[in-house]
Amino acid sequence: GVSDLTGSFRLYKKSVLQEVIRKTESKGYSFQMEMMVRAKAMGFKVAEVPISFVDRLYGDSKIGSNEITAYAKSVLSLWVKV
Repeated sequence: GVSDLTGSFRLYKKSVLQEVIRKTESKGYSFQMEMMVRAKAMGFKVAEVPISFVDRLYGDSKIGSNEITAYAKSVLSLWVKV
C-alpha cells in the first residue's frame, strides 16, 4: 500500500502510465491520488519508497479552501467510481 497519495516522486512504466492516464479524470491536486487509486484498481503493482519530509520554514501553503473542497469531492467521487 501507499501512505501518501499526494506528495512524492512517481515512476510508471510507459505502458502502465498510458493505460491509467486514459481513465483519469481529475486535475490539480487530486490527479496524483486518482492515478494511484486507478493503477491499484486496475491490478498494477504499487509500491512506496519512504522519504523524509521537512516542514516548511518559510512562506505559506498555496492550497486554499477551493482546492481542499475539490480534493474532498474527488475522494468521494473516486470511492463511488472505483
